[in-house]
Amino acid sequence: MSLSTVLGYAAKAVGQPLEPFTYEPSKLGEHDVRVSITHCGVCYTDIQGIEDHYGITTYPFVPGHEVVGTVSAVGHAVSGLKEGDRVGIGWQGRSCMQCEWCLQGEEQLCQDIGNCGTWKPYGGFSSSVVVDGRFAYPLPAAMSSEVAAVLMCAGISVYTPLQSYAAGGSRKVGIVGVGGLGHLAIQFAHALGCEVTAISSSPGKKEQALKFGADHFIITEDQTSMRQVRLSFDLLLYTSHGKSDWTSLLYSLKSNGRLIMVGFSDDPVTFDPLELVVHQMSIIGSLIGNRVAMREMLSFAQAHGIAPWIELMPMSQVNHAIQRVKENKARYRIVLFNDTVGADT
Repeated sequence: MSLSTVLGYAAKAVGQPLEPFTYEPSKLGEHDVRVSITHCGVCYTDIQGIEDHYGITTYPFVPGHEVVGTVSAVGHAVSGLKEGDRVGIGWQGRSCMQCEWCLQGEEQLCQDIGNCGTWKPYGGFSSSVVVDGRFAYPLPAAMSSEVAAVLMCAGISVYTPLQSYAAGGSRKVGIVGVGGLGHLAIQFAHALGCEVTAISSSPGKKEQALKFGADHFIITEDQTSMRQVRLSFDLLLYTSHGKSDWTSLLYSLKSNGRLIMVGFSDDPVTFDPLELVVHQMSIIGSLIGNRVAMREMLSFAQAHGIAPWIELMPMSQVNHAIQRVKENKARYRIVLFNDTVGADT
């Protein structure tokens, strides 16, 4: 394989296992950087991409969007980055920079967001990736690459809504789901000074949830416990993708409480509109975060010692890693280190 060839792992069709896949690297635009990948996290969104859950996947499809690596080339208009810099890249690798949302600094809401993913044209399960340099973030020197990889997607996804709606004053926050997103959300909410309740369908996660910083732990199927927290929470952060009792969750919110969705539920969200109106509740979606929030999140995580629990695996075992995530066996995130030979430089 020549130095100008990228080695990746691609799904050739919907739902297929990933196979080794070589391709010519994308040409650099004026604002682009090429990053030689050392680590890439495995996110449930990658699996949904492989399965074309969103109806936008093109094949062959190279997933991967929790990227850490070193800058190996820069476009002529790139500023603030140089060859050799260690950077992190999240789900968003570019934006149009021209729509109303981009002009307001809310690039995650870009009107062309479907084409802004780091995995366009090919993602981070590979030897290198090309993104707009404005979406490649220098990392704290003391932060390990495997920790940074997970924070680039899972970290920003939970930090943004918690910082926006739970920071300042004493807030009672419920984290729904103690998984890849939830175990980080507990840590961020605790560091923000909230009273944190972990809400899970898995009794075996109680001890770990308390170690992450939760003050309380509730099993979703325990209706007695759920009734005891009726009208208790200022905010519920939904981080799961499984089935949920939406009525019970809404009942646990205070008046003016917010249910914020960062996880994609596998089932439609159903609720009693009377409860929503009478208690003036809100259901809000939150998509990753803007560039300012990303930089803040990395600094905040480093300052407060926030880090995911990680299983580290070689990238050549990517299919095994994906299977563990699909079977909900990962505790709590899997990060691939690049063991490819002759990686692009």
